[in-house]
Amino acid sequence: MTKIEELVTEFAENVAAQTDSIWRGDAKTGNKHAKRYIAAFDKLRAHGDAGRDALAALFTHSRMDVRVSAAAYLLRYRTAEARAILEEAAKGEGLVPFEASLVLKNWESGTWALDPAEDDARQPETPRLASPSNSNRSRAERAGTEKRRRSKRNKSDSQMD
Repeated sequence: MTKIEELVTEFAENVAAQTDSIWRGDAKTGNKHAKRYIAAFDKLRAHGDAGRDALAALFTHSRMDVRVSAAAYLLRYRTAEARAILEEAAKGEGLVPFEASLVLKNWESGTWALDPAEDDARQPETPRLASPSNSNRSRAERAGTEKRRRSKRNKSDSQMD
């Protein structure tokens, strides 16, 4: 087995292990597996298109979570094939179809950045992150903002009396 094939196997095994951990309610172990498959992808990406082409072999994997993850990472490189996998998966119900629909939503909105194109200097583009919504802020941060709003309203109301 070549180094690239080993990385593809590592990617698939850790995606599956992360999903299984999530179903068991074991987020800590799931996060450990996520770091491993992300690292495997980074190493595949270092091989350029040969690494990406090798990962595309997972488009026919028996597990939907593995197919969806490979498609999510290869969406820029193999757009038509990856979209077809994601769109098919998104028709279902559950965690993996939900993930597939989110990937497609981020692709459409322009916020997808799992494998950004490289510029002429061969430097990766800076991933674009969506600005955090109010629901992504901590309860304390939201409460502090609301207190400031109320105090400003109260001052303006009392000035009008």
